[in-house]
Amino acid sequence: MTATGASENVTARGGPGGGPWWWARRRSAVLDVLLALASTVECMAEGIPFAHTSGMPVAVGVLLGLVAGPVLLVRRRWPVVVVLTSIAVIPAEMGALLSIVGLYTLAASHVPRRIIGLLAGMTAAGTVVSTFFSMRQDVTVQPEFHPPAWFVVVMALAVGLVLTAPPVLWGLYVGARRRLVESLRERADGLERELSLLADRAEERAEWARNEERTRIAREMHDVVAHRVSLMVVHAAALQAVALKDPEKASRNAALVGDMGRQALTELREMLGVLRTAEGAVGRGPAGSDEPERLAAVASRVSRQAAGSAAPASAESAAGAGPAGAPADAAEPAGEGPWLVELGELVEQSRAAGMAVELSVQGDEGESVTADDAGPRYAARVEQAVYRVVQEALTNVHKHAPGARARVRLALRVGEVAVQVENGPSERGATDAGLPSGGNGLLGMRERVTALGGAFVSGPTDAGGFRVSAVVPVAAAA
Repeated sequence: MTATGASENVTARGGPGGGPWWWARRRSAVLDVLLALASTVECMAEGIPFAHTSGMPVAVGVLLGLVAGPVLLVRRRWPVVVVLTSIAVIPAEMGALLSIVGLYTLAASHVPRRIIGLLAGMTAAGTVVSTFFSMRQDVTVQPEFHPPAWFVVVMALAVGLVLTAPPVLWGLYVGARRRLVESLRERADGLERELSLLADRAEERAEWARNEERTRIAREMHDVVAHRVSLMVVHAAALQAVALKDPEKASRNAALVGDMGRQALTELREMLGVLRTAEGAVGRGPAGSDEPERLAAVASRVSRQAAGSAAPASAESAAGAGPAGAPADAAEPAGEGPWLVELGELVEQSRAAGMAVELSVQGDEGESVTADDAGPRYAARVEQAVYRVVQEALTNVHKHAPGARARVRLALRVGEVAVQVENGPSERGATDAGLPSGGNGLLGMRERVTALGGAFVSGPTDAGGFRVSAVVPVAAAA
C-alpha cells in the first residue's frame, strides 16, 4: 500500500489479480471505466453553466469537466487523488459523482482514519460553503421569495452532510468487513498450515515409535535366542572333541544340544506367531491406524516370553548334571521376570558348557549373600535389565573368549543395582570361537541400561580380557 492508500493487486483469495494494471478483476476495471465516463459527462455538462456564470468561454468549462471526470479511473489506486480533485472542483459546482465515489473508495481503503476524517471534513466544508453562496445568490435574484436568515445556513449544512456522510459511513463499513474477511482468511490459512505441521510431527512421532518398538522386539528376540543358540554351538564343539574319547559324555552333550535346539525352535515359533497374530489384527483394522500400539503389545508379549527363557534354562542345567541328560521341568517364577534370583541358574548353564564362572553377590551393607537372596526385590524392569546384561556378557565370553574364566559381581544397594562381568584371556589361545555375531549385543545392553537412567561401560582390561559394568537406579524404573 502506498501513501495515497493504494492496495496491492490481489484477488479475493489473496493471490495475484487477473485484471489489467491495478485492477484485481476485469469486472472491476469495467465498473471504473463506466463510472469515469458518467463522471466525465456530468462534469462537462456542469462546466457549461459554470463558464457562463464566471464569464469564461464554454470550451474552458467543458475542458475542465473533461479533465476532472476521468480521475475516477484511478480511484482504487490513488483514492486520495480522487478526493482532492473533487474538492478542487467544488467551487465550479461540478463533480458530485466524483465526490461521492471518491469518498466511498477512500473510506473503504487502508488509508489512516485521520486522513479520511480530514479529507471528508474538507469536502463537507467546501460543499457547505459552495451551497451557501449558491442558494444565497438564488434567493437574491428572486424578490418574491424571502426565507428566514437561518434557512440558507441549514440547507447548506444539510446538503453538505447528505453528500458527505453516507458515502463515508458506507465505505468505512465495507472496509471493516473486507478487513475482517481477510483476517479470517489469514487465520484459516494459518490454522491449515499449523494442522499440516502437526500432522507431519504426528507422522514423525509415529515413525519414531514404530522404529523404537521394532528395535525393542529385535533386542528381546536376540536376548532370548542368541544365548541358547550360542550354548548349543559350544556344546556341539565339545561333543566333537570328546566323541571318540568319552562316548558317555558325548551322549550327554548330544542330548543337551538336542534339548536346547528344540527349546530354541519353540521360542522362535512362539515369537513369530506373536508377530503373525499382530499382522492379522492390523489387517482387520484400518491400515497403520494402531501400528505403534500393536508394536508395543508385540514387544510386551515378546518380553514376557523372554521372561520364560530362564525356566527352560534350568532344565539345561539339570540335563547336564543328570546321568541320562534328560531335561527336568522348572517352575517359572511369578511376575514378568527374569529375576535376579535366577542368575544362579544362568551361571550353571555356562558352567555346564565348560566355562569357569564365579558368582558373588553383595547386600545393602556390603556383606556377601547368596544368589537366592537377590530377588525379586526390585522393579521388574530393573531386574530384567541386570539379568540381560549378565546373560549377554556370558554369551559374549562363549563367543569371543572360549575357555576363559569369568567373574560375575552383583551389588544390591538401596537406590541402585550394580553388576560387573569380567573375563580373562582365552586359555585355549584363540580369540574367537567362530560363532556368528550381529554386533548388537553391547548396543542392546547399553540401550537397556540407559533407558532406565543408568550408566553402562564396557571395554578391554589390562590383563587381555573384557569387562562389562552397569549401574541401574531403582527409583527411575519405579
